[in-house]
Parts: sequence; structure tokens; C-alpha cells
Amino acid sequence: MQKVNWNFKNSLLEPKKISEFSKKYKISYVMSTVLLNRGIETEEQVRGYISKSLEFINNPKLLPDIEAAVERIITAIENKEKIVIYGDYDVDGVTSTSLLYSFLKDNGADVEYFIPDRIKDGYGLNILAVNRLSKKGTKLIITVDCGISSFGEVELAKAQKMDVIITDHHTCKEKIPQALAVVNPKRPDCEYPFNELAGVGVTFKLVLAVAMKMGLNTRECFDKYVELAAIGTIADVVSLQGENRVIVHKGIQSIENSDNYGIKSLLKISGAYGKEVNSTTIAFMISPRLNAAGRMGSADLAVSLLLSKSEEEAYELAVKLDEINKQRQKTELEIFNEAVKMIENDPDKDNKKVIVLAKEGWHHGVIGIVASRIVEMYYKPCILIAQEGNTGKGSGRSVIQMNLFDALTECEDLLTQFGGHDQAAGLSLNMDNFNAFVTKINKYAQEKFKTDFVKTLDIDCSVPSGFISVQSAKQLKWLEPVGMDNEKPVFAVKGAKVISAAVMGADGKHLKIKVDISGKTVEAVGFGFGDYAKYLLPDRMIDIAFNLDINYFMDNEKVQLIIKDIKSTKR
Repeated sequence: MQKVNWNFKNSLLEPKKISEFSKKYKISYVMSTVLLNRGIETEEQVRGYISKSLEFINNPKLLPDIEAAVERIITAIENKEKIVIYGDYDVDGVTSTSLLYSFLKDNGADVEYFIPDRIKDGYGLNILAVNRLSKKGTKLIITVDCGISSFGEVELAKAQKMDVIITDHHTCKEKIPQALAVVNPKRPDCEYPFNELAGVGVTFKLVLAVAMKMGLNTRECFDKYVELAAIGTIADVVSLQGENRVIVHKGIQSIENSDNYGIKSLLKISGAYGKEVNSTTIAFMISPRLNAAGRMGSADLAVSLLLSKSEEEAYELAVKLDEINKQRQKTELEIFNEAVKMIENDPDKDNKKVIVLAKEGWHHGVIGIVASRIVEMYYKPCILIAQEGNTGKGSGRSVIQMNLFDALTECEDLLTQFGGHDQAAGLSLNMDNFNAFVTKINKYAQEKFKTDFVKTLDIDCSVPSGFISVQSAKQLKWLEPVGMDNEKPVFAVKGAKVISAAVMGADGKHLKIKVDISGKTVEAVGFGFGDYAKYLLPDRMIDIAFNLDINYFMDNEKVQLIIKDIKSTKR
């Protein structure tokens, strides 16, 4: 069994505070604990969390440089200047591009979009693309979900008589590009009250600001584009508190009755059409198929799907994306197996705090997903680099303890480019610097973190057996949308007695157990916990951390635990 630290979040709460909160807002003790654990304390926070009302959407005019951006866009529309939206190839970038293109096109703009090829062009603005756009007569470039690190490219665009508006949400360095406008809530000088917008969230707010200035009906505009904003926000794994919670909630409501042929086709091809849509549906059924286009080929396919005006065309595109996603899964598994073999064959693997691997022929589009799986398996930061000759393009994921962006900043002299967030980042480097980079980033980690990284599982609280019911599981649904900073609650029971245990799934990787919890028989499943079955003999006493779920079978509802971790009960 893996070594996992259980962190009971409610240990920081006084029982009296929970009881008073429960009484004041007429919410159960356990649910009150869950909300308080998420920092929901004041009356306004409770009202916003529960209501998910539009009144908690911030005024876009508070974003930095928004007025300059709005004025320039309106001028370009009125003068029929050629506008090019410069996007990114992930779901956040694809939805941002689709949203802004649709709005500008509907309002008479001469607009095109360009999304770089992940393999040929790399991330963000690049010089060759800027030159191509200039030759096409472009007068205004609007970046979405990228651009905050594109200093030289912005200067080149300006030299070629093109204005640049940057909309981005990635971490800023000390300086920002000297574009006409830089709309990013993470700017140090930003007064916007919420800095966790996804790239599509920033784009969405820009569209609303332009609509307000043009005298359009902003509520209609909000309703029309919020579903794209919701998909990109969930896919980019940003905080689902604050106004992101409202955007995603309203977007999910819109998706359930969507007029967008592309979204409807994705729901059909994934088997989710006609069923309840929630954040999990988007994260695991819609997003991977949209993401596959940019990972394995051209993201233009995903944009074409979302902009499609034909039900038949949209379905054909959805089928193609589904096929590409299956190829992505196959490629991902091959790279994962190769990476694990390289790690296990490294005699010095136990002394390295950061896993850094490079190989010729690895597909740059999927190494980020593989890096996430490596982090989950070894609980160490991981950077995988796709090598092409003497050039390496990498993607990294980190553990919660280490800020990957800060670590890469310490190694900046060895990199040709890097950017991203604290837990996920991309980079490029000359392979002559590979060994030096491996040494330097590990030295940084070893000096900053003296002990091994240990996975921590945040648990809301222990619960009595009486809480484990279908009714409780249904009550938890009003916590939706769940995601980053508003995860599905994790509960714990102690002293459960094993009745039976078996593996399930074709490869035996999953676990199904039946336990006795204070006289109540409960079933639990653990995905990826198949190896635990041989230890869970009848009458063994265990502690279980879990999500509460409902198993629907033959029109019957039965409570079920989704296992997050298992420990032997301490006697």
C-alpha cells in the first residue's frame, strides 16, 4: 500500500464554529464542514456559492488595459481592418478562439484565426507566423490564452505596422510585452478581484466588454457564449470558486440544451447525449476529444467543429476527433511504458527529486499527459522532453509542494523558452544543455526540499455510518460544479471490516470490496487499486478514504464508495 499522508482539513475547524454555521444557514453539520473547509465562511460567500448567481460576475472593465483593447477592436470592426485571432492548441485555446471568432464575425468584423501547429510552430506567438500574418494584410492580432511571454514577437509585429492585443492568464514575468493592450488578471498591477480566470474566461470578459461598449444586449451575449467559456474553464483545471463557479454552472445549464452542433455531436459520440451533464462529463468526455486535435495534429479541426453550422458536418468532425483521441490514447500508453522502463533502469533514480527524461521520436502532443501519469505513479515532479535532433520540446507536471514555474525560472539560462503555471509548464532547450538542466533542476529541488515528497490526501472529515446513504450522496450534488479548489468531498471511515475483496476489469487493475461499517454492509470500488485485493482478507480492519457515490443498476439506487485510499486500522 502506498505511503499517503491523510490531512483532515476539519482539524483546523472548531466544532463550535461548525455547529453555529450549520444552525445559521440550516445546513447539515457534515455539509457545513465541507463548505468551511473550502473557505466559504461569510454570508456573501455562502450566498454566492449556493446561488451561483450572475450578480457574482465581476465587471470586465476592472481588467487591466481592457478599455484600450475594446476601443481598438471596435475601430478595427468599423474600418473593416483584418483581425487575426492567434490562439493555442489546447481546449482553453480552442474554446477561446471559437468564442472570440464567433462574436467578431457576428458583429461584422473581417476576422480570421490562426492556431499554431504544436510540432512545427510550438506554443505561442512565433516570428515566422507573425511574418505570414503581416503579408496577409493583418492590422490587428489578438492573442487568446497565450502571448504573455512573447516579447520579441510583439516588437516584430509592431515594426510591421500591426497592433497586438494580448489576452492571457498565464503567470507573468517581471516585465510584460509592450503590446497595445495586455489583458491578464495575473498582472502585478491588476485590480481585478479574481485572478483565476482561464484563458477563455479572459476572452469571455473581453467579449462582454466589447458588447457593452457597442450597446449590445450583454445578457444575450453572456448566454450565447457561456457554454464555450465553461468547457475551456473546466478543461484548463483552474479554480472553480468565485466567478468561475458561476461561469461553469451557467455554461453547463446551456450545454444541456445547446444549439451548438459541435457540442451536441461530442455528447452523442461519447455516449453522454440525453444524460445529465456535469463538470465530470465535460472533463472526461468532451475535453479529451477537443484536446486530441491539437495534441495529435491540427487544432483547427476542433475549432471547425465548435463553429460548425451543419449538424451533419459537425457529427462527421466529431467522429474524426473521436478516432484521433483513440490514437492519442494508444500513443500515450506507448510513451508511458517507455518512460517507466527508463526510470526503473536508472540506478540513480532514488536520489533524483525531479524526473527528467528525453527521447527521440516521442510525440510532443501527449508527453504532458504522460508526465501527469508519471507524477501520479512516483509522486515526483516530471518533465518529459520530445527530442528532435539537437532540439528538445518538453512538458512538465509537478507535485503540490514544488512550484514548477519557479523551478524553471531558476534554470532559465539553460532554456530557450518556458512558460506556464505552478503545477504545469512547457519548455524548449538545446539538447547540449540537457544534462546540465537535469543536474540544475534536481539541485534546486534538493536544496529547497530536504525530505522526500510524500503524497497528501485532503480529507474533509470522518463520517458516521449513518451518513453513508443515497440521500447524502444526492445532497452532495449541489456542490457542483466540482473541480480545482472545489473538489468532490473526500470522507473517511475508520475501523471498517472487510467482508470480501476481488479484482475487476479485464486487466484486474481495479478493486471491488464489501465492508461492514458499524453493522452496515457497504460496497466500494477502487480504480487502480487492484493490487490491494491480495492484502484485504476477510475480517481485516481498515480505514477508507472515499467519495460518496450512487450506483445505478436496473432502476435501483445503491450507495457506493469510490475509494481514494486505504490504510490498515491502527489498533
